[in-house]
Amino acid sequence: MEDMKGIVVFLILVFGTLIGIAQNKLTGKVYDSVTKEPLVGVNVYLPELKSGTVTDRKGEYSLELPAIKNLKVKFSYVGYETILKSLTMDSPVYPLNVVLKSIPLESAEVVVSGIAPSTQHENAIKIETIKAEAVETFGSPNLIEALSSIPGVNMISKSPGVSMPMIRGMSMTNIIVMNNGVKLENYQYSKNHAFIIDEFGIEQIEIIKGPASLLYGSGAVGGVINFIKEKPALTDGIIGDYTGHYHANTRGICNSFGIKGKKEDLFWSFRAGYKNHADYLDGNKDYVPNTRFNDTSLKTSLGVIKPYGSFKLYYDYNRPKLGMCMEQVLPLINERGRKPKWWYQDLSSHVISSRNKLFVGDFKFDVNLAYQSNLRKGRTDTTTLGYKLVDATMNTFSYELKTHLPAGNKTECILGSQGEYRKNRNNDAPVIIIPDADVNDFSVFGFAQHYISDRLKAQGGVRYDYRDLSTNTRDNTSEIKRSYNNISTSLGATYTINEQLLFRFNIASAYRTPNMGELTQDGWHGPRYEQGDPDLKAQKNLETDLSLHYHSNNLLIDISGYYNHVNNYIYMSPTNETTSTGATIYKHSQSGANLYGGELACAYVPVSWIDIKATGSVIHAEKKDGGYLPFIPPGQVSVSAKLKRKQLLFLHNTYLKFGLEIEGKQDKPSLFETETDGFCLLNIGAAAKIDLGKQPIDLGIFINNLLNKTYYNHLSTLKELGFYNMGRNISLLVKVPFKI
Repeated sequence: MEDMKGIVVFLILVFGTLIGIAQNKLTGKVYDSVTKEPLVGVNVYLPELKSGTVTDRKGEYSLELPAIKNLKVKFSYVGYETILKSLTMDSPVYPLNVVLKSIPLESAEVVVSGIAPSTQHENAIKIETIKAEAVETFGSPNLIEALSSIPGVNMISKSPGVSMPMIRGMSMTNIIVMNNGVKLENYQYSKNHAFIIDEFGIEQIEIIKGPASLLYGSGAVGGVINFIKEKPALTDGIIGDYTGHYHANTRGICNSFGIKGKKEDLFWSFRAGYKNHADYLDGNKDYVPNTRFNDTSLKTSLGVIKPYGSFKLYYDYNRPKLGMCMEQVLPLINERGRKPKWWYQDLSSHVISSRNKLFVGDFKFDVNLAYQSNLRKGRTDTTTLGYKLVDATMNTFSYELKTHLPAGNKTECILGSQGEYRKNRNNDAPVIIIPDADVNDFSVFGFAQHYISDRLKAQGGVRYDYRDLSTNTRDNTSEIKRSYNNISTSLGATYTINEQLLFRFNIASAYRTPNMGELTQDGWHGPRYEQGDPDLKAQKNLETDLSLHYHSNNLLIDISGYYNHVNNYIYMSPTNETTSTGATIYKHSQSGANLYGGELACAYVPVSWIDIKATGSVIHAEKKDGGYLPFIPPGQVSVSAKLKRKQLLFLHNTYLKFGLEIEGKQDKPSLFETETDGFCLLNIGAAAKIDLGKQPIDLGIFINNLLNKTYYNHLSTLKELGFYNMGRNISLLVKVPFKI
């Protein structure tokens, strides 16, 4: 913790020297491009400061800015294109009038998970986005399933509450999941260990597809998923919302209540959430035992924005209890229920993070600190001696320091350092899945992007990582001390062929060190006997990405292909060895691997009241020495249509949507898998806004798997137990925004 004390002292000293720094003012007016009329209520937002305002009744706005030359401001309004402007502040008062164009199809969202806030078109690294509204109206009790609407993104699932995201065939510790920029560390060493995060209080989810170790370090071999928190209140006052879901299939209740406020340069927020689901029903209306789960969450934030920077403090708490459908629990459950009693994960997570940006002259500094504590308990049968089968705590302190160098409007350069100290300790429990261990990470990196011309933008960087790991074998007979180091690189470019056509290229390397489970496991883990290997090498890969993007006012086409070569790919497979009781022993092994495939996304708006979307993906994954990799999805196609009306009788923003999800047959299973037949699911939904006096209310009904199809998903771990995926689910949504 000495590093943390030093950083705190540094912050205090810098804070004290910056009190007298001057500030600039950005003012202007926002117009409609056709009518030339002022637009009221346009969001004018500074992504780097997490602050902003809205235009008044005259379409005017005014924002105080730090006295720094280069800053970015975003203008966004429903039904209009989003604009991200780079400012060159050469006077104390900077006038900026903006004209927004009404478009039926948004083609370039603003993302923050790359080197800096930018539009999707500007990044050589492919970053996809899912808005909070899309998650709310997806119609599934499974958060991770909503991410699968992005081509190339899938999930490995044991139940609606226990699922792991997958990006281009890679999952678990091959991808990184982040809570508002904080890398989550909560025992994601198994496909049965879910990331502890929920959808409450988010603005959007950003997904980097492909290697991202340059920006995020070990584990970003397949990509990154970043849950971005909702914006703070933009104007003085208090606002809030209540969101409620009911899922008929699981008898599920989901509630979220949040309020947030702003007073001059101070802002704050509070949000509470609760989920409770019973065992789900398959297409035969049979319940699947012990797929019940519940979760309680609490989120708060406090921040201040000054001319010399912004300072934000966040606290997130989650307490999920996740039922586990396993052979051992089947004799114990004879009726459908909603409270986990046997063979379930009893988890808790605390995440405290401080995210700060300082302005010194023309330099911008990011100083980010985080501490997270995760308690994992595995409960079994109360009649057995080992009811509390697992009891372990993982505490992680992490830091990130970045310097944005002054380089002009056409160039952006960042130098930075990241580090992490992680400690795992076992408490009072008879089974040790992961032994006591300490992990220290340190890295330095540099990244730059430059407009070579108005059409060609190049970006690249290099990073050095060092990891020190100290642990014992599972039986504590010997100590394991390992150190790893790696250099990651990335080089890419975007070329704007014309205003509508964009070409993107990127080649990047990444790495992942073996996790503690892969090094030390030697015993029962759920229904299997698993053995690790303390001599496993670091996994490294090199991926090449190509994509072509076309967009007009009413048509969007995005085609991409990739080739990912992985050295020392770590996987688990059955062996010919058995335990004394005759059970098959599964071991962690390594082999070279190749994963390659393609993705397609299309959106078409033939008239203003019809949206048509289609996506597709295909992937091939095999080991270098022969055979296919496990848990690889088959080819997939999704088609949807949405019919919209701004006004229908007393209803506002009404829409009706239809969707088809088509998944092909997986006839190339790995050694220990079986083939899985394809399937087709039909989904429908409708939503509208009504006004009760001055109170708006959003209402929706969504039906997934309308025809109650009985099917297996190849990535479901319940398939080996003979349980089908979820049948028809009717979801009801109500959302009530309010002001105080």
